[in-house]
Amino acid sequence: MKSEDTPFEGGPMDGRVLPVLLGPTGHPPKTYRIPVPAPDGGPPTVLVYRRVPRGQSRIGPARWKYEYDPEGKTSVRLKWPWSKPGPGPDATPGGKPDDADG
Repeated sequence: MKSEDTPFEGGPMDGRVLPVLLGPTGHPPKTYRIPVPAPDGGPPTVLVYRRVPRGQSRIGPARWKYEYDPEGKTSVRLKWPWSKPGPGPDATPGGKPDDADG
């Protein structure tokens, strides 16, 4: 597999350049998660970096860099055009009508 030296900005990895494996499309992953072991042996802390364009490129493939995401949302749901929006807070399970609807 191919890899590309990708810079990291912000957070504990600021200024470092790591080789990141490229996917089948030739792009690195959208998020890069780095588990950092806890010094007391507890659960590891996960650093989350998001892929952003490195700069404008008129010729050649786009280059990427990773920026630190301090919130680090771990679950990102795919947004397909045919997907229905998630249920609201007052929706009934399965989208079935409520008894009060008549």
